[in-house]
Amino acid sequence: MASSHMMFINRALPVLKKDERIVGVALGGSYATNTLDDYSGLDFIIVTDPEQYGSLLKDRVDLAGRLGWLLASFPADHIQRPEQLICLYKEPLLHVDLNFQPLDRISASARFEEPVVIYDRDGQLAGEYAKSTAAIPAPDYQWYEDRFWIWVHYIANRIGRGELFDAIEGLSFLRQRVLGPLLLIKNGKPPWGVRNVEIAAPEELPRLVSTLADHNAKSCMQALKSAADLYIYLRGLNKAILLNREEAQKRALSYLDLISEKIMAG
Repeated sequence: MASSHMMFINRALPVLKKDERIVGVALGGSYATNTLDDYSGLDFIIVTDPEQYGSLLKDRVDLAGRLGWLLASFPADHIQRPEQLICLYKEPLLHVDLNFQPLDRISASARFEEPVVIYDRDGQLAGEYAKSTAAIPAPDYQWYEDRFWIWVHYIANRIGRGELFDAIEGLSFLRQRVLGPLLLIKNGKPPWGVRNVEIAAPEELPRLVSTLADHNAKSCMQALKSAADLYIYLRGLNKAILLNREEAQKRALSYLDLISEKIMAG
């Protein structure tokens, strides 16, 4: 473990223990999976007495400021987790997520990994975690199938119009929301966008790399075709009953060919 991470934990934990509203503290992320390195942040799960949850949530910025030299923080409402505080600390310069949870939600909350409990005032936190187990969710292939070809058509339109930055963003969206998660789940990892996909999916990595585009129409179109090919491959791994949007796929791929011809014709 990097010494900077341990330094922060050793400094923060006594402060958290002194707050009577807090019944336990756990660490998730790289710490929990024993993959923490110099580039990792820390993911704190700060668990409160349910009756004190609102009070602690209200004071979370003040509490964060007492854990170290807080440079900046903001609630994680961009990922629909306003109760989580994302922080940047100085000395050591460190990214730290503070996820505040009431004790009675622990066992009911889905999780992809087993956090490491580092403080458990009355043994209740370990007991709550013991009521359920971490699990990687099964992908909803139908959710992807109902949307993918619409997204392909949309990105093709952006390429045809010459809005290449928007097209490149669209390709990134496909990697983040569809291709990356499906590749990670295929390789037994949580579907966190494209996090660590280089390590988790080495066999398919060249296919994912082929979905990257330069700022020109030909490159964007080739990347979009590669994205469609990779999606069809990943969809084919599904053994459950799936309503393939065959006509949408056929029309979207034909449209890609049409846009390609226009691009080649200049």
